[in-house]
Amino acid sequence: MLRYSAILKLKEQGLSLRSIAASTGNSRQKVTEVIDRATEKGLMGPFDDDMTDKWIEEFLFPERTLESSGRHPIDFDYVHRELAKPNVTLSLLHHEYELECRTNKRIPYSYRSFVRHYSAYANKHKATLRIRRKPGEVMEVDWAGSTTFIIDRDTGEKVKVYIFVATLPCSQLSYAEASLSMDLSAWITCHNHAYSYFGGSTQILIPDNLKTGVTRNTSRELILNPTYREMAEHYGTVVMPARVSAPKDKPSVEGSVGVISTWIIAALRNSHCFSLEELNREVHEKLEEFNRRPFTPKSGSRLSAFEEEEKFALAPLPKHSYKQSSWRDAKVRPDYHISVESMFYSVPYEYINCQVAVRLTEQLVEVYFNEMRIASHKRLIGRFGQLSTNRDHMPDNHKLYIDQTPENAKDWADEIGPNTLKVIDFLLGTAQTERLALQSIFTLKKLERRYSKYEIERACKMVVSMTNRPTVKSIQSILSNNKKSDAEQELKRKTETANNHYGFMRGAAYYGGADKDE
Repeated sequence: MLRYSAILKLKEQGLSLRSIAASTGNSRQKVTEVIDRATEKGLMGPFDDDMTDKWIEEFLFPERTLESSGRHPIDFDYVHRELAKPNVTLSLLHHEYELECRTNKRIPYSYRSFVRHYSAYANKHKATLRIRRKPGEVMEVDWAGSTTFIIDRDTGEKVKVYIFVATLPCSQLSYAEASLSMDLSAWITCHNHAYSYFGGSTQILIPDNLKTGVTRNTSRELILNPTYREMAEHYGTVVMPARVSAPKDKPSVEGSVGVISTWIIAALRNSHCFSLEELNREVHEKLEEFNRRPFTPKSGSRLSAFEEEEKFALAPLPKHSYKQSSWRDAKVRPDYHISVESMFYSVPYEYINCQVAVRLTEQLVEVYFNEMRIASHKRLIGRFGQLSTNRDHMPDNHKLYIDQTPENAKDWADEIGPNTLKVIDFLLGTAQTERLALQSIFTLKKLERRYSKYEIERACKMVVSMTNRPTVKSIQSILSNNKKSDAEQELKRKTETANNHYGFMRGAAYYGGADKDE
């Protein structure tokens, strides 16, 4: 066996390839091959007692061990890359490996040996072991059990501060942030910052069963807080809370919480911060140190493992971070409005007396019925009691009343005819107040439900020809009389038509007579 450790140690001492070859009794070609492979794999001193020549050979040239068995070698780099892809498993890759062996007429490894060799390769060569966790698959989140504090500038009292922790199990990269509370707003804000820190989102999000995120979690049903569910949908992830009293469902974050409690919370025990921003700067500095600390049994760090083996697998973030919203229930009042924080917002009048769900953001108020959005308003601010009413939500009679302005009244009359416009101008010009005139015009406009535009124009023409002071009541009377008169004339016309159709008309020729002139 080559003296791998001697070759690498002499190289670190600065000896030339010729000197190393002469000292170890190997060719310069072999020495060059070993040094190039060690540089490629990132293997460098100091070397401990466990790193024997055999260990180094298996690390640098794993394929040689497999080739000696007479079986078809496994392309571990290919297996490692393919496992990062969605839904790819070792079972599928072993099946493809067997097909390749049959094609090349080579003897394959069994599935158990395949998995064993890959596990040994991943443990030795990679910072992450994908046989346990796929990259970009899971993010585990929790509040740390230990707390820290900031100092109130005015009173000098210590204010308790909580630490949010998020971990990617594959690379073990963690995120931490200090917060003054553990309410829903802080929970969502910390998630937004964690996704921004990682630069992407995972397929699955595993929280604890805290009330701010999970309303109910039993073997039969899972009910999430609506805001938390909405945030997960925004980032394209699925929330799968850990089972009650089952910390093994999220072991990575549980382990990270303990380590972060030591390397961040305990490390800051002698720091005196006077604001949350100042404390978070300290936390982030310690966090960077924590993520860059080298792994003890293998090369690399959490950050390097993330950048090399997991970052590419994260889903891209949306263009904008999630804007927090809150939900509440409301009942539609008889005036087709709902009350939200002493402000009133309209919904379609068909939903009067119905229970609806209301989603509140900083800018919008959205109303849902059976998970379907039925109304949306810009959120009102300022004095209480303001109304936001959408015209499309009103019944037809309310629309007519709301639309009453002198300009709208004239536009309507102009569509009917010139005589109707004269009546409208007279009402607007002679009424004591504009409101009284508009009420009279509103009554006149409602007549359009029973009479055609032609009938209204004809009645206005008759009124204008009879008097210089037309009234709505006189127009109503004329319309009613005209209706009766038109009905009588129509009945008379039909009767005459019927008699003419069924009468017998015989001329003189029928009776054998002749004209006198003849």
